[in-house]
Amino acid sequence: MKYDFLGVVVFGFVFLMGLAVIITFVIVGIFVVKALIRYIKSKDVRKEKSGVKKSLGEVLKQHREECKMTQEFVAESIGVSRQAVSKWENGISDPSTSNLIALAKLFKISAEDLLHEVH
Repeated sequence: MKYDFLGVVVFGFVFLMGLAVIITFVIVGIFVVKALIRYIKSKDVRKEKSGVKKSLGEVLKQHREECKMTQEFVAESIGVSRQAVSKWENGISDPSTSNLIALAKLFKISAEDLLHEVH
């Protein structure tokens, strides 16, 4: 009789421990699934953030190419040398404020919007 009671207690303890482990795995699984869903839904945000990390030169080059302009055309339009435009796009130097404003007008974008793309 004593052994039967001890067996029931041990069985009950092992059963409860097993149940606790199963419940823990289910809860962790739910958190993992929720985290994956949140990660998948954040695709647009991640894409936007990766696109924001650009230097001023990269932004200038992107806009020049989107407008289908050559470095030479840009240089002639704002009154600088083609080499100056090349240096700006390669990050060797930065355009002056007046040249930046002229570039923004040429690309039909505000200087403020142009600078907001730089990160």
